[in-house]
Amino acid sequence: EAVSGEDGLREAASRQPDLIILDLGLPDLSGLEVLKRVREWSAVPILILTVQDSDDEKVAALDSGADDYLTKPFSVPELLARLRVLERHRQGPQTDPVLVLGELVLDLNEHQGKLRGQILKLTATEYNFLKVLAKHPGKIVTQRQLLSEVWGPHALDQSHYLRIYAAQLRKKIEDDPANPQWIITEPGVGYRLKPKN
Repeated sequence: EAVSGEDGLREAASRQPDLIILDLGLPDLSGLEVLKRVREWSAVPILILTVQDSDDEKVAALDSGADDYLTKPFSVPELLARLRVLERHRQGPQTDPVLVLGELVLDLNEHQGKLRGQILKLTATEYNFLKVLAKHPGKIVTQRQLLSEVWGPHALDQSHYLRIYAAQLRKKIEDDPANPQWIITEPGVGYRLKPKN
């Protein structure tokens, strides 16, 4: 049990639960923010509890990665039945919220990157750019995929964003930004993060 969104995120990351019941009415973060952050690294089934009976709120929760929702007040038998359904549909092992790529470590729960043990001072956009690459180590991530995941579907024609942020990231993680060893450009296609030991 956790009394706040931040506590819940820490508990979810450390305990790796089989299932999460998430109340949208939290004292610190919005329930939707907690949901989105858990979804960055885990496919654990999440049941939303809400006092709101509006379709907009339910749709927003489901679109953000919730598996089901229950409107308050509810009966305990209904809650238990919905939990049994989620447990039956539960996917395989959960993903670790920490990505280790040689000397580069990304903590998806804390939104933090470290290189050789030193915390990287990254903007939110730089972090998200690096995170998308880190989730596909050694593989090409297309320009379209990067633009969609970092900036959203409205930015698919803004490929200059990629050049700008790749250059900024290289200044922070490459020994020689002019001769990158981590973030490799695949001309006309996208970028690739090449893990180094």
